[in-house]
Amino acid sequence: MPSEERVFLGLGSNLGEREANLRAALDGIGSLPNTRVVAVSGFLESAPWGVEDQPPFVNAAAEIRTALEPEALLAAVKQIERDVGRVPTFRWGPRLIDIDILLFGQRRVKTVELTLPHPHVLDRPFVWQPLEEIAPDVVEELRRAAVSL
Repeated sequence: MPSEERVFLGLGSNLGEREANLRAALDGIGSLPNTRVVAVSGFLESAPWGVEDQPPFVNAAAEIRTALEPEALLAAVKQIERDVGRVPTFRWGPRLIDIDILLFGQRRVKTVELTLPHPHVLDRPFVWQPLEEIAPDVVEELRRAAVSL
């Protein structure tokens, strides 16, 4: 198998069977080529962010190992979102499933579609708390890097 990267994903759902949506997304991620899920946080209920007049979210973080490139992984998780049933709405609106790439090894990427590391990991407790549960070292490293900026 090609060399694998340590990647972290954030997942959220606030429509339908929220926990089932997260599980379906995780199953889809685990079935991607050259990809395996190695850790998943507990599910955390959180208030909506950005647009507050919507149902609460259930969020989680997942650690995966993948040989996919960042752009290929982004395309794959967007397809998983569609497969689970997500339809486009509006920025920060309600959604059946949302999958964000938070970190992709040590890579730095900035394109129209993808910024890595995700620029708001430490700004949003519903992102960093589940991530800290499965990778406290990673969150600590992000905090140290943010202080040194």
